[in-house]
Amino acid sequence: MKYKGALLIGLIASTAMSSFVNAQVYSQLWGQDGERWSPQSRLPDFSFAGYQFGEKPLPKVEVVTNVEDFGATGDDDTDDTEAFKRAISETNEGALFIPEGRYIISDILWIKKSNIVLRGAGIDKTVLHITKELEDVRPNMGANTGGRVTSNYSWSGGFLWVKGAIRSKPIANVVSAHKRGAKTITVDSDPKVKVGQRVRILLEDDADKTLLTHVYSGDSGDISKLNKAITVEMVSRIVSIDDRQITLERPFRWDIREEWKPRLRTFEPSLSEVGIENLAITFPAKPYQGHFTERGMNAIEIGDASDCWIRNIKIKNSDSGIYLWGRFCTIDGLLIESDREVFRGDSGHHGVTMGYDSVLTNFDFQAKFIHDLTLGKLASGNVFKNGKGINLSFDHHKRAPYENLFCNIDVGAGTQIWRCGGGQKLGKHCGARGTFWNIRSRQNIAPPKPKFGPDSMNFVGVQTQSPSVTNLSGQWFEVIAPEALLPVDLHAAQLKRRLRQK
Repeated sequence: MKYKGALLIGLIASTAMSSFVNAQVYSQLWGQDGERWSPQSRLPDFSFAGYQFGEKPLPKVEVVTNVEDFGATGDDDTDDTEAFKRAISETNEGALFIPEGRYIISDILWIKKSNIVLRGAGIDKTVLHITKELEDVRPNMGANTGGRVTSNYSWSGGFLWVKGAIRSKPIANVVSAHKRGAKTITVDSDPKVKVGQRVRILLEDDADKTLLTHVYSGDSGDISKLNKAITVEMVSRIVSIDDRQITLERPFRWDIREEWKPRLRTFEPSLSEVGIENLAITFPAKPYQGHFTERGMNAIEIGDASDCWIRNIKIKNSDSGIYLWGRFCTIDGLLIESDREVFRGDSGHHGVTMGYDSVLTNFDFQAKFIHDLTLGKLASGNVFKNGKGINLSFDHHKRAPYENLFCNIDVGAGTQIWRCGGGQKLGKHCGARGTFWNIRSRQNIAPPKPKFGPDSMNFVGVQTQSPSVTNLSGQWFEVIAPEALLPVDLHAAQLKRRLRQK
């Protein structure tokens, strides 16, 4: 079956429109237009996720170079790796066009500079066929949390590897205490910042792990193997400065307390505005050997960058699809397929993994991974929406991923939705206020077991026969038929409301 980005978007829109056939029902946590919501609500504000805080469409960057001009042939025979490396090196401030063809790639294609786009002619026309595994070209063996010898590419890396760094300088210490949902802080010195600047606010845990427990809403489970003190952070723009009082644009995701050493730092990513679009990435159809045997048939990693995007991409036969560790990034239009011989029903390890304030939308998983949609250590503010799959798993990989949204998703068979990984004694799978909104399945879905996460999680419009439990200070499992729930896309509704008010 050929896939077109516009077709998938149309299918998602058609699914969304079906909600209007039935009686409209609004959640008690949101209402019709957010009138029941507040920054202190148990329902987080997800509206800042994605490219440029979701406020701008993904850009259409002008083509400035063509990979053929550097010797690439796309003839399905010649190794084009060195031609691609030269083309990337010589492309600045624009798009590198990759014409129709099947290009043989045998090494990592690094992107370590801003403002460059790799653009193909379409997912059925431009194919990058990877002939190696990452472990072959850049050995990196390690061990999993149980001590098993495993390639580190089992959970990281990609043959298209966007690599940046988050540079940060101290601004001031925060000397005021606040509850979650506040926006204004007082600092201990002249902050020397300006309105509109992006800054990081950070908190550091104490010896008793009280911050980690707080990020689990007081119900962390066994965290005895989490021995290294965690640091949580949030990036926001400054909206006003009054002497040493600073008001940020976003509500705090957590309380601010003196014992957590709150501080303000600059946010200066070394890399931004990188795009990968309109192409396919394929691997040989080697039989999958199972969990932790992966040697790195991984398509894309974006690490420590901001405001990047992946648009209209097909990935086939991968161990893992995309590792998106960046901030404020967007994946829009993703098809994942596999012809590999499966191992216990799985064809790979991780589908898409995200870190902070990023969006995956308009996706179709026609392959089954052990972990389809993954959130790891302290991942927060991410949105997975408007997608479908064969039998999707919402993998919360312990270590307190919190305040993330899964929205308007057809999980397919529905037998593995709460299937999660993570080692022993690393806390519950999901942290505070993980939210699951308008989730459809071929079978009814029961709430996850208590070991999955704390009572502060939100379940709204999940296809189920379980009873409603709507306790604002306890469990929230609000039973609404998914086809009747409005808004269909909570993230879009929150963004629309914020931009209208702004």
